[in-house]
Amino acid sequence: MRRTSRRDSTSLCWARCPASSSRVKEVVSVARINRTAEKGDAAEKSLNFRITEAHRLIRTNLLYTLANAKSRVVVFSSAEPSAGKSTLCSNLSLVMAQSGARVLLIDADLRKPVQHRHFHLRKTDGLSKVLGGLADLSEAIHRQVAPNLDVLLAGAIPPNPSELLGSDRMKALVEAVSKEYDYVFIDTPPVGVVADALVLASLSAGVVLVARQKQTTYDELEESVEAITRIKSKLLGVVLIDVKEERIGYSRPYVHRYYRYANYRYKVARGENDDD
Repeated sequence: MRRTSRRDSTSLCWARCPASSSRVKEVVSVARINRTAEKGDAAEKSLNFRITEAHRLIRTNLLYTLANAKSRVVVFSSAEPSAGKSTLCSNLSLVMAQSGARVLLIDADLRKPVQHRHFHLRKTDGLSKVLGGLADLSEAIHRQVAPNLDVLLAGAIPPNPSELLGSDRMKALVEAVSKEYDYVFIDTPPVGVVADALVLASLSAGVVLVARQKQTTYDELEESVEAITRIKSKLLGVVLIDVKEERIGYSRPYVHRYYRYANYRYKVARGENDDD
């Protein structure tokens, strides 16, 4: 593989997949995630410069993808747990809000919610109680967590998350907040574990799928993509996290094993990301 460029110690890549994975249109690849500093830092006034630039490039690509979409609701999921989808969702929400857009982040991971930790918010009535008719939506939303950014936490973990997320109340909730906000980002459980993300995908413009280098296998990613397309939802993109810059420039055995599309055309730009 031809090395395109070298910029400091981190890179953000935009790649195309091989013909065998034509449904995975484009891949954003983010390098060198700081595992120790990521949790609880989402609400800081300024992210690390490289992290911010990486997310801005993802934002730009997402805006381009959604340019002609009727909906501005985006589902964030992954093929397996601990891939980094919750952190990407929170950080991208902040970056989108910094552009002046009004953003609502919904923590719809009713099995293992984490957004309250990312934004240092006290766990109060959230999505589960709203869907159960036990709380009012307007009162459950945390307003101005950051400029232009509101957050609806998951709330108490219910015994029937899939049923709640597939209910008419959830559909009505998404329709209501879509009229109030420019963008609605929904953090969901992994596609490869439970069906919750697929239930919500039908209410959205599409899904951003997160995969982790040396953790997510190619087969897991393919199965998740197939599950999304099977319900006729749109795959907006795949974010590949934790890619070392030296792995980006050259084809390595484990890169080929885990991400076959790693051997295809790269455009390298500066950037970095953190993780779930």
